[in-house]
Amino acid sequence: MRAAFLTATEGVEQVELTSPWQALSDKGVTPTLIAPEAGEVQAFRHLDKADTFPSDLTVDEASVDDFDVLVLPGGVANPDALRQDAKALDLVRGFFAAGKPVAAICHAPWTLLEADTVRGRTLTSWPSLRTDLLNAGATWVDEQVEVCTAGPNTLITSRKPDDLPAFNRAVLQELGAA
Repeated sequence: MRAAFLTATEGVEQVELTSPWQALSDKGVTPTLIAPEAGEVQAFRHLDKADTFPSDLTVDEASVDDFDVLVLPGGVANPDALRQDAKALDLVRGFFAAGKPVAAICHAPWTLLEADTVRGRTLTSWPSLRTDLLNAGATWVDEQVEVCTAGPNTLITSRKPDDLPAFNRAVLQELGAA
């Protein structure tokens, strides 16, 4: 199994990338880091620069057909940059169109919102996204993890880094790798 981790080249919350990456890797799922541009992805610990990670593929090189799940880590700047990248949004829409699971944590639902994939879905996020998601036609809940199957695919969302254990379990369960 393969997991696509889509991030911007700067601004991803490090733990929201590394924790699901490790959880999936530990269960035999091969993670792949996809970014709009080749090179390094600059992670953050909230507002402070953290480590860098080499991207494996660019958005142009990535194909939905090659992956079983899409993981969207958060961070404030990360989804804000991705939601302005037409090719990244097309990749996100491709996972929904293919009926493949998508998992997003913290601020990452901003990318889903911009891709117009939240209408009629129930999800959670960082609390400040609540009104944006409601205005986009989603139902917002304040839960550690929300697994929504009311659509073309399974959508897994969580609120914040503290929810990562529940988020990781839900993603692994969806893949049958728990």
